[in-house]
Amino acid sequence: MSKTFEVIERVGISTDGVTEAIKEIVLEANNENKVGWFEVVEQRGRVTSEGKVEFQVKVRIGRKLKE
Repeated sequence: MSKTFEVIERVGISTDGVTEAIKEIVLEANNENKVGWFEVVEQRGRVTSEGKVEFQVKVRIGRKLKE
């Protein structure tokens, strides 16, 4: 049984909030290959030229390597 994981980082962006940005990243990654765990490593945001608040999150994702 494999006890080794690969770790990837992705940045998600949403105008709906930090939670939505995280969910989109994790679900997209899980569709590609099952996610074992994730952690939010960075949060930031900006105001767009249209005056909307944009939330940005960097997420570290761990995936178990195939046995």
